[in-house]
Amino acid sequence: MDGVHDLGGMHGFGPVEREANEPTFHEAWEATMYAIMRASLGGGLYNLDEFRHGVERMDPAHYLRSGYYEHWLDGVARVLVEKGVIGQDELDARTEFFSARPDAPAAAAVQAMPATPAEGLKWLAPPSERPATRPPRFDVGDAVITRNIHPTGHTRLPRYARGKRGVIHRRHGSHVFPDSNAHGQGEQPQALYSVRFDARELWGPSAEPNQHVFIDLWEPYLEPGASRG
Repeated sequence: MDGVHDLGGMHGFGPVEREANEPTFHEAWEATMYAIMRASLGGGLYNLDEFRHGVERMDPAHYLRSGYYEHWLDGVARVLVEKGVIGQDELDARTEFFSARPDAPAAAAVQAMPATPAEGLKWLAPPSERPATRPPRFDVGDAVITRNIHPTGHTRLPRYARGKRGVIHRRHGSHVFPDSNAHGQGEQPQALYSVRFDARELWGPSAEPNQHVFIDLWEPYLEPGASRG
């Protein structure tokens, strides 16, 4: 997805500041958000790609000024409302509750999760590999070029890698296609490859010499490409 939500990032926002000895959670509510996301995802209320696309639809200004787990909160709330798991009125009521009582524990507004998870509840996203429905189009060593696409929805093809030449480094089998899975169009499994790019192909002459970048890309992102002579 183009814009500030592009998974490859954007130029012009300064360096990434690394926090020394950064804790897993900076505030208690972040741990609660982590638990909500893992429980709702593991419980099958939405899939991983729907979750990612929920975050991608945040207001850009809000996205840029908020932190990691606030992105999760916004995205999960959006998806759960869209799927009818919670009502917008319920969400608004709970938001108003905690706005007026910022120190109230979560249990004051919602019931706690059961001590024993329901049968079938999984805490991790299920594996994405699926049986292949057709032979892979490319083999290791094949030259490829990524498609120069600009979808309005979810995609795992970063903008900086579009229209770039690379070489198939490895085949990963057939996996759920995020671009369809995020939009309720089914898993539509596609061949997945590790593609090797020369850093100069991605970043131009300013890239360090003899450096390569490896990106996992689905077959619909790729077209045959002749090697440069």
